[in-house]
Amino acid sequence: MDSASTVLQLLFSGIGTGAIYALVAVGFNVIFKSTDAINFSQGEWVMMGGMVAAATVTASSSPVWLACLFAVLVVTAVGLVSERLVILPIAKPTPLLITLISIGLAICTKSAVMLTLGKNPAGYPGFAGDALVTVAGATVHSQTLWILAITAAFMVLAHLFFEKTVLGKALRAAAADRDAAALVGIKARSTVMWSFAIAAMAGAIAGTIITPLTLTSYDAGTMLGFKGFSAAMLGGLGNLYGSLLGGLLLGVLEAFASGYISSHFKDAIAFVVLLLILFWRPVGLIGKPVVEKV
Repeated sequence: MDSASTVLQLLFSGIGTGAIYALVAVGFNVIFKSTDAINFSQGEWVMMGGMVAAATVTASSSPVWLACLFAVLVVTAVGLVSERLVILPIAKPTPLLITLISIGLAICTKSAVMLTLGKNPAGYPGFAGDALVTVAGATVHSQTLWILAITAAFMVLAHLFFEKTVLGKALRAAAADRDAAALVGIKARSTVMWSFAIAAMAGAIAGTIITPLTLTSYDAGTMLGFKGFSAAMLGGLGNLYGSLLGGLLLGVLEAFASGYISSHFKDAIAFVVLLLILFWRPVGLIGKPVVEKV
């Protein structure tokens, strides 16, 4: 390939991967907005989505799209039940306590998947098989196009949900000021439950659409979770649109670093980005500094 085709190839690859990071970042941001905590089980929900979908395809020979839909429903239910069983009973759920509990939740989730679905890598065909699309000399897997389309659709629906629906507005109100929201009848504990469900759904969708390209295993969630967190920090923790910006930027940076420097540095990019954003602009690229009320 010539240089222009190489750049285009890397760009498509980076945007596809970045779309996955954006979905994972959405999960971090939704829970952070409702609890001020970092949910370290987000990456395990991504892994679980891919593992459940793969197990469903293998066990029942179901169509891939149906297995993925089933996996998203299962993981969403896991996120909701996790909040009801682990977070709700806490008398004073401080952000630090919820963050620490999420680490335990991540370990339990990984162990449960390992024991029930096994240790071997799992996968299934893409939504359009292994079809390839050529654009200006660059070859793109059809699954990458599905990833971009599904991510775009999810972001649009998420925007409409938070801006237009009663539940979405209630979640935003509780995130902005819990005490004021409680005065108008919004139950903060209920909004946390829905936040966990939405975060689990976003993670499951990411897991089901990336697995045909990369496969998955019980221990794949940790790195995906870290990269999703880096994307959330890069765009602005707690910002829905920052999730998309941070995810795409991180994916493109990884792709070009892998293509022009070495693939060995691909995973290191997320660490470097996280350190730089923490030192240079902790609120992220489009995040707003928090002003303490006196």
